[in-house]
Amino acid sequence: MADPSLARFFDQLAATYDLLYPDWPAAVAQQGRALDAHLRDALGDRPHRVLDCACGIGTQAIGLAAAGHAVTGTDLSPVAVARAVAEAAARGLSLPAAAADMRRLPFHDARFDAVVCADNSLAHLTTPDDVRTALAAMRRVLRPGGQLLLGMRAYEDARRERREVLPARVTRLPDGGRAVTLQLWEWHEDGEHYDFDLIQLLPRGDTWEVRSRRTTSWALTRDQVGGFVEAAGFERLAWHEPADSGYFQPLLTARC
Repeated sequence: MADPSLARFFDQLAATYDLLYPDWPAAVAQQGRALDAHLRDALGDRPHRVLDCACGIGTQAIGLAAAGHAVTGTDLSPVAVARAVAEAAARGLSLPAAAADMRRLPFHDARFDAVVCADNSLAHLTTPDDVRTALAAMRRVLRPGGQLLLGMRAYEDARRERREVLPARVTRLPDGGRAVTLQLWEWHEDGEHYDFDLIQLLPRGDTWEVRSRRTTSWALTRDQVGGFVEAAGFERLAWHEPADSGYFQPLLTARC
């Protein structure tokens, strides 16, 4: 069964998820261009059937749909999914989407040309069995020769330093105000898992509204992620760094 606390975390975050980015519309366009380039390079310069299996409010799915791909979105959070559909429609785009756990994708085998799992979503699965189950589900819904695109945070330095606070992000609001996002990390004894508090400060007149939410992540290294992906039966694994790929996080690509 899906973790209700994780679904609740993203349900509560959905209304302000865009404020994690300094400029969310620009991020949607930029990430869409980067992922589109990878898809067309790997699978051919034409539209493809794409599943974004952790679509959130549509950050990657909307950009890919704008690039001409037939994108379907799923996410653990029904509130986030509803916003993704609405954000796509506001841009004149169709984004069929549903609430679903990436470990139990509700699609027939070999349905998609590509599966995207981005924004460090795999790290919210905190056991090897869960990661293996999710990757097996992604592989199942990919056609033979299909492409996996997996966006992950670069955790190697964070684990070595046992990082506790991430730099604050400031987002300019349409009315000229500012919103601030902070992350506080509390490491588990194993040195791999951590609880994090996602804290958002939202301007309310002459004061601030503080919204704080907590969940757990697994600080998976590239070697760990690659090992899981290879064990799931994927081939031709390659990591692409942001400076080369144009994508904001390290991106793993692999073929079914």
